[in-house]
Amino acid sequence: MKYLVQINSSPYHGEAADTAYFFVAAALAKGHRILRVFFYQDGVYHALDQAAPPGDEPNKIQRWSELARLHGIDLVACSAAAMRRGVWKNQATPLAAGFRVAGLALLAEAMIEADRVLIFK
Repeated sequence: MKYLVQINSSPYHGEAADTAYFFVAAALAKGHRILRVFFYQDGVYHALDQAAPPGDEPNKIQRWSELARLHGIDLVACSAAAMRRGVWKNQATPLAAGFRVAGLALLAEAMIEADRVLIFK
């Protein structure tokens, strides 16, 4: 099964981002393919390079970076949403490891190819 996962909520607001992460990890463990994780709306805060949660909290951004490194997952932050929120200004803006910025065309492309699309708000 091929999945596209879209995350619309910020890393530390509610449970949607955690649920998405654990779904992706479980799907990979079962041998499914994650075509792309698309971070949209406040989800683009996952791509912040300089996010530093307190030591007693999990680093949710680092978790995504590690999962992407281990499994070759494409982590894409929406360019318009990232610019609007000050996460990204141009190609010189550093992003968290494994993340890149692109437009909605990559979301649409993955929607066409995926067997299932899951949106976590």
